[in-house]
This record gives sequence, C-alpha cells and structure tokens, in this order.
Amino acid sequence: MKAEVIAVGSELLLGQIANTNGQFLSQQLAKAGVDVFYHSVVGDNATRLQETLEIASERSELIILTGGLGPTKDDLTKEVVASFLHKELVIDEVALEQIVSFFEKRNLPMTENNRKQALVLKEATIFQNHYGMAPGMATIHQGVTYVLLPGPPREMRPMVTEQVIPFLSSHVGDLQIISRVLRFFGIGESKLETELEDLIDGQSNPTIAPLASEGEVTLRLTVKHHDETQAALLLDETERKIRERVDHYFYGYDETSLMEKLVSCLTKTGLSLASAESLTGGLFGARITNIPGASACFLAAITTYTNDMKQSWLNVPPHVLEQHGAVSPECAIAMAQGVKKLTKADVTISFTGVAGPSPSEGKEPGTVFIGLCFRDDEPEAITLQLSGSREQIRERTLKHGCQQILNRIKRWNERSNDKV
Repeated sequence: MKAEVIAVGSELLLGQIANTNGQFLSQQLAKAGVDVFYHSVVGDNATRLQETLEIASERSELIILTGGLGPTKDDLTKEVVASFLHKELVIDEVALEQIVSFFEKRNLPMTENNRKQALVLKEATIFQNHYGMAPGMATIHQGVTYVLLPGPPREMRPMVTEQVIPFLSSHVGDLQIISRVLRFFGIGESKLETELEDLIDGQSNPTIAPLASEGEVTLRLTVKHHDETQAALLLDETERKIRERVDHYFYGYDETSLMEKLVSCLTKTGLSLASAESLTGGLFGARITNIPGASACFLAAITTYTNDMKQSWLNVPPHVLEQHGAVSPECAIAMAQGVKKLTKADVTISFTGVAGPSPSEGKEPGTVFIGLCFRDDEPEAITLQLSGSREQIRERTLKHGCQQILNRIKRWNERSNDKV
C-alpha cells in the first residue's frame, strides 16, 4: 500500500506551528507495513486542497489528511473531500452527543457551528475522538482509502494508534516494516558510502540509507517481512556485513548519543571519569551530567579558562605555557594529568584549542588538542583541525573526546580478554 500524508492548515505554511503530525504518521505507518511516498502541506483553501487530492488520488492507494475538521469556516477538509468523492456528509449521532455533553458539563453555550464537527462522510468508518470533539473517518473510493484525522496532536495520535492502525492492518495484512539505525562517528558520509558502495548498490531487502548530521553519519536499515524473527535475522546479517568493514567508527544504535554510549561503557566497566576544560568551557561536564546515571562514573569537570587558573587549579607547569602556549598538545596533556591528580579518576580528558572566530596564539580557529590519561597508559594528546562556527567546533570537540575514550575502553577490554 503506497501512502501519502496531506497536512491541512495555513498555520503550517506560515511556520506558526511545526508539522509534527507528518513525522508521527510516517513512523506509525512504517510499523504497520505501509510505505509513505509523499508528504504535502496545503493551506485552508478549497481549490488548492481539491488540486492536491486530484494529484494524490492518481499516485497513492492510501491518503491521510490531518487538520481542517473543526467548527470554523476555514475548517474545510470534510467538505472538500466530500465534494471530491461525490459523497454526502451526515451527522454522526455519537459524536454529536459527545460534543453537546462537553458544553453541558462546563455550563457553556454551544454555538450552532459546533454541530459541524459531528459531520462525517456517509457510510464511512468512524474513529471516535476520545480527546476532543471532531471524529476521524475512513472511506474507500475507487480503490483508494481516504482517512481524515483531527489536527491537534493530542487528539490525532491516540486515534491513530488505537483505531486507525488496526483498521489499516486489515487492509495490508501482517507485513511489517522494521528499521534499525546504526550510528557512526569519525567517518564522513561520502567515505562511509564508498566503503559500502557494493552493499548499498545491491540492496533490496533490507535497504540501506545513509544520512549525515552534525559530524555523525547514520545508516538506516529497513526490512519488510511477514515474520518478525526472520526480519531480525535479515537485519543482523546486513549489519554484520557493514560492521566487518567500518566497525571502528560504529558506536551505537537508533537514538543513542555518543555521550550516552560513553556513560554506559564507563558504568559497565567500572571506570571513573573527570574532565579539565578550557576550549569547551564546561560543556563536556554539563552534557554528560544531563544523562541519567552519570553519577555512577563521572567525578568532576574543572573549567580553567585562563592560564592562571590552569596553573593554580591543575598545576600546569609555567614552562609549558611559556614555551608551548595554552593551545598546545603539551598543555592538553598537563591539564589531563592535573585533573587526574586532583580526582584520582581512572580516565581523564582535557580540551584546549581555538573555537574562533579569531586566531589565538598564532593558531587558526578549529585548532583543537585533546589530552587523555587512561588508567596507567602513557598520557597522550590528540590533534584536530575542525571546521564550522564557534558552537560547531565546540560540539564536534566533545564528540571527538567521547570517541577517543570509547576507543581506549574498547582496546582495554580487548587486552583484558587476551589476558584471560
């Protein structure tokens, strides 16, 4: 079943509200085995909505409209659909009773235009609105299923999950669409695609779709199958082939962030962490402590923005700052060692560099040094040259820091397993 979602409302086109209904419907339809091929947004205009329906009915087997079922004159979805399908609108008595009861319970006068909300397409399947007034409905015309839903998300969402999806399941059978998202950091979208080019070109079921976002890359694997167990096996096999090639950059699934993955790994391994921050201004500590359970592994974040504070709080030797400057690998290592001495953490990390917009100490914006002390290993400095705005450089620095620690934990686990 090829589906299309049409959101109705001039407020959407004006940017006054976001079209979150479209995202929600696509997610729910995918779970039900329905492919969404098109999204449209049209204002409160009968002519343009009619034109949109004409196009949609030629290319889609399921058309879902949200919005425009209310009591005012600009709520015209039902009227336009009825005219388009040459169907009569009739009062749904259950809905009308619910609307009348709403006003009576609140001792409010009910204006006549509220009766309009109880109008439904004749002989349609009705979805009662348990969180508002206007019911939803579904009707089939010349092989195309039309579903009309209220616009407010608090009314539309439960109606979809409780009534619409069961209705559609009887039309699409038990076919399911299941997705799994693999998350990567430290590799660009073009490089990742090159490494997996033959797998992507040969995809059929599951499909592989790359997507880049703020220094990260995700791969969405999507499989269709009647059997959930077999679908999972197909996803596992595709994931195995991908990770054989690019596992070094892989860090997690679905909506997991690098910070969440880091907290999880530290907690599981029993390692403690502390940070010393200059470039990032305490952002690393703030982000990591936003994650529930971070107190099990994170000890402290010390922000030393000036050279004086680096010396007095972290005991960075004066000669390091004089000879190499604060923006240097030597200073990064000294900062990581300083916070290690203060906190006794198993893992310490430091951030120093130039976020911009102007150069500092003769170094260009985006010059970043990360210091890392991991247990009894030799301390080291990682040198980065990042691009972007001041905010982007700081954000990307945090992610690189997380990745560096995760890589050290992985190597440490491998060494521990070798000893066993």
